[in-house]
Amino acid sequence: MLIPGVTRRTGRIAAAAALLIGLGLAAASSAAADNASTLGRLGQSSVRADTGAGGAPAATAQRQATTAAQCGFVPAVPADRFKGIPAFNPVSAARPYIVTFHTTQGDITIRALTSAAPCTTFSFRFLIEHGYYDGTHCHRLTTQRIFVLQCGDPTGTGSGGPGYSFNDENLAGATYPAGTVAMANAGPNTNGSQFFFTWKDTTLHPNYTPFGVVIRGLDVLQKIAAAGEDDQNNPGDGYPNLYVQFRDVSVHMAR
Repeated sequence: MLIPGVTRRTGRIAAAAALLIGLGLAAASSAAADNASTLGRLGQSSVRADTGAGGAPAATAQRQATTAAQCGFVPAVPADRFKGIPAFNPVSAARPYIVTFHTTQGDITIRALTSAAPCTTFSFRFLIEHGYYDGTHCHRLTTQRIFVLQCGDPTGTGSGGPGYSFNDENLAGATYPAGTVAMANAGPNTNGSQFFFTWKDTTLHPNYTPFGVVIRGLDVLQKIAAAGEDDQNNPGDGYPNLYVQFRDVSVHMAR
């Protein structure tokens, strides 16, 4: 989708703002109004720790009760670099794993919250194992009011998606401290491939599924943020000045 009077890249980055910026509208209390005026919607796309096998009964109950129907995997457009639609398997989805993003700015490693967000982490692993994110780059950085690096669009414009969508989860009481990994979206239950890292504590309403925690590489994210962005969407909101490409994304299953 293009906006008249702007370049293709700028127009599609602006479209990304409609996807990611919802984070701004979602911000809590008086900060929400400020964030909204700056960011709009964190469209197509805080973190709670995954309690794991010994965690809270609520997390265990959610994992046991989750079904393919609850995940809601359905075809959707766009279908950029289409790899198919995940066939949810609750046993496979429950397996803990970590992910390492080998980027042009350094490695970032996250722990997937498989107990708290089984549908999201199942989809994320599906895309990684099919090479979906390899060679893609992060198209948006915000440095005012909310503090995120948005990635996961193979078109690099902010308007791309994997050809399917799925439902939100793990939203009750969600917060977005530094090191959160959460889904970008275009409204309720419109998750696809785009996601964001928070590089600094960020205040948002719990509208964006948190599904991972950075365990190594927060300094890499902060280096990217310190270099700034080009303000092409709004002041403090644009394309990162440091090019952030995922050279390779790898999954390591926990034993």
